[in-house]
Formats: sequence, structure tokens, C-alpha cells
Amino acid sequence: MSTTPKVWLITGASSGFGKALAEAVIASGDYVAVGARRLDRLQTLAQGYEDRVLPLAVDMTDAAARNKAVADTLARFGRIDVLANVAGSGSMGAAEEFSEAELRAQFELNFFATAEMTRAVLPQMRKQGSGRILTVSSVGGLAAIPGCGPYSASKFAIECWTEALAAEVAPLGIRVTLIEPGSFRTGFAGDVNVRPAQRLEAYRHVTGPMENYLETSAGKEIGDPAKAAEVIIAAAQSDAPPMRLMLGPDAYGLWDQTIAKRIEDIDSWRERGLNTSFDGIEIKPIGG
Repeated sequence: MSTTPKVWLITGASSGFGKALAEAVIASGDYVAVGARRLDRLQTLAQGYEDRVLPLAVDMTDAAARNKAVADTLARFGRIDVLANVAGSGSMGAAEEFSEAELRAQFELNFFATAEMTRAVLPQMRKQGSGRILTVSSVGGLAAIPGCGPYSASKFAIECWTEALAAEVAPLGIRVTLIEPGSFRTGFAGDVNVRPAQRLEAYRHVTGPMENYLETSAGKEIGDPAKAAEVIIAAAQSDAPPMRLMLGPDAYGLWDQTIAKRIEDIDSWRERGLNTSFDGIEIKPIGG
């Protein structure tokens, strides 16, 4: 494990996980470019560390702004060792309640912007022959949460894309880790959870309890972002980082429950599903 200072690029660094991670990276002595829409908050974060911290005003849904953030980071520090994709937003409402525009907006930030920021950094990492990509997903990207369908769907998408990417770039010296948090005191339960304009009474049995959970848990979540940041940094420094880094006992609990139900459900029709191939044909693994 190298002790040489690294160069980080962190998105969504003005609040929540991004801010906690940026503070921990600054405290560690590494260099960091911090990006978010609110430049004033980033400038406050950089006070006293201007030689090591580069604040960047970045709208993650703007391709030109993403590319400029990467270029500015390289111009200032000469390399990017760690990309931390933290920027994102949540949503709360039944699947039918969301309009196409609202659904696309959720994917635009949580999937497309994250994927494109990653692609913008990859040429430099390939040139270096090294790099770490950390993408904050959610346990909700592994276990669909009723009342949060669009959010879970956008996270499911970035999960699959990132897992494929990890296998593709590993031979190039680039390591990839998905961060899977449970509930943390990041402000996620507040205004960053978008509500659909259309509300349907038929789904109040789902949306009502979920809204109540978010409202009553806001500011009281069990997860400590500062502790999470330290574990994330440890994963970025590790010679053997996990593909998925689960954070929080509630995340592990939901995952254990979900995977047990998923296996039970799939196995319940296993025999019928297996008996759908041509007789006598050679079975080859998918992917070769």
C-alpha cells in the first residue's frame, strides 16, 4: 500500500457523503479537486488548504462542465489517482406516479452523469496505468425499495454498468469499487428526495409509510458519514479492495433478507426453467 499523496476528484462534495469524504481526504494530506454546483460551499471547504484543494463548480448533468472539471484537475495536479462519484439524488413515490420526464431526470444524474464522468477520467487512468474509481450507489441499488422505484432503478443501472466496467479495466491497472450505504446522516431524507408532481391515492399504502420513515428518521439515521469516509479511503488505498463495499448494519440486514428471498424465488421454478433448452445440446457458460 503506497503512502505517496494521491490526487482525488470528488463529485457532490458540498454536502453529505461527498463533503465527509473530502474532509477526510484533506485531513489525510492528499490532493483533491472537489466538485459541486455550490462553489461557495467548496471554497469554504478549501479554506486553509488552497495549495491542496481545488474547488470546481460542476453541474454533473452538463457534459462541458464535467469535461472541464477533469481538465482543470489535470492542469492543476497533473494526474487523477482516485475518482469518487458521489453526486446523486433520491426520489420517493410509487412507480406509476412518476412522469417520463421525472424518471429520465433521476437517471440523468444517478446513471448517465456518473457513467460519463467515469468515462471522462478513464483515458488519463489508462495512460497512467493505474487508478481507483469509487462510485456511491446504495443498498437500494441491490434491493429494490417499494416507494423508491425510480431511485432504485437508477442505482441498479449504475451497479450493472460499473460491475462490467470493473472487469474490463482491471487488466489496465484500474480498480473499481461500488459503495453501498444504508441510512446515514447525509441529508438524503430531506429535499434531495424528489417527489413526483402526480400523487395517486391508490398507492398511499406504500408512499405514506415510506414518507413517514424518511421524515421521522431525518437527522437520526444510524450511519456516521465521517466513519464511512474513513472506510472508503481505506478501500481506495487497499491492494485488495472489494468490488462492493457495504456500509451500515441496516444495509447488511436488507441485503441478507433480499438475497435469501431472491434465491428462494428463483429456485422455486428452477426445474421448469432448466428444462427449456434443446435436447442433447452442449451447455456453454454465458460470455465464453
